[in-house]
Amino acid sequence: MYGKKQMKKSAINIGGQLIGSGFRPMTIAEMSGNHNGDLERAIAIVRAAASSGADAIKLQTYTPDTLTIDSRRSEFFIDDPESLWYGCRLWDLYAEAHTPWEWHEPIFEVARKEGLVCISTAFDLKSLEFLLSIGVDAIKIASFELIHIPLIEAAARSHKPLLISTGMATIQEIDDTVATIRANGCDQFVLLKCTSAYPSVEKDANILTIDDMRLRYACEVGLSDHTLRPYVAFAATAHGAVVIEKHFTISRAEGGVDAAFSIEPSELSELTEGTQLVWQSLGTISYGSLSVEDASLKERPSIYVVRPIKKGELFTEENLRVIRPGNGLPPKHYSAVIGKKSTLDIEAEMPMSWQMIE
Repeated sequence: MYGKKQMKKSAINIGGQLIGSGFRPMTIAEMSGNHNGDLERAIAIVRAAASSGADAIKLQTYTPDTLTIDSRRSEFFIDDPESLWYGCRLWDLYAEAHTPWEWHEPIFEVARKEGLVCISTAFDLKSLEFLLSIGVDAIKIASFELIHIPLIEAAARSHKPLLISTGMATIQEIDDTVATIRANGCDQFVLLKCTSAYPSVEKDANILTIDDMRLRYACEVGLSDHTLRPYVAFAATAHGAVVIEKHFTISRAEGGVDAAFSIEPSELSELTEGTQLVWQSLGTISYGSLSVEDASLKERPSIYVVRPIKKGELFTEENLRVIRPGNGLPPKHYSAVIGKKSTLDIEAEMPMSWQMIE
């Protein structure tokens, strides 16, 4: 386990946006295969992400032959009946879902004009080299590739910030990956808590892991979220997540390989606004009144004289009460004042003061 004292305090710069403790979370809109093979749709997704408040757009950089081989053996078909892609051959699925590499630069050009940071997932050394050649702002490593140590080594040497999803990963596997990243000279990385189910549900999010990961690995931690609602992202923000990544589409009804677990523009707007408000609400460790509470301080209760009192008369429970507002002595002195003598004549409705007490 990496010690808490080793935690890096410097912010991570991704495409000009600083992330880390003290900065609002970066919201990443993951396009994935939601362009449905149409470049114009991909451009529309970029613009919708920007107008919905996202900070970054993320692509996935692969082709069928960079991820698998053109085989019809049984293990090259998805055999999980619960999977959205049950029965699909890996080669065919990746052929349908991939983003053509010649699209990357025009997509990134539009994204940067819209003020978005440009990120993509590298799945092998060839895709990593391509992304570096076109000036990607950060490299994402998917949960499935967290165990691809040769890829991790090369990515760590790239001098680009890294985002590492940790779905399915054991502590030992994350240990190996983090050790590899640091051994290759990279300290600008974020681990992403992730549940590798598509879609996933809130009860499987285990957001408390974010706190443990931050301490265990002495690094910043974020969230890669496959739920459809914003609550997991809000919880992650409350636990210090510095990145929130969600799959994004213009319309789930229009379909696509990842549409079923992608959020739409109105949902992205809710997510971005909500995470910022949650982050703002964290504030600092604070006791005592804030300036916005000054008016409320005056309405606290205090000790008041509620019946006329003559000089030398005793203060009693009949002529003193603890009431609002707060102009009199604090209520903690009530018992000490009872039974004492008055130093002067006091009208009813007067706030109690030490000068009244013998």
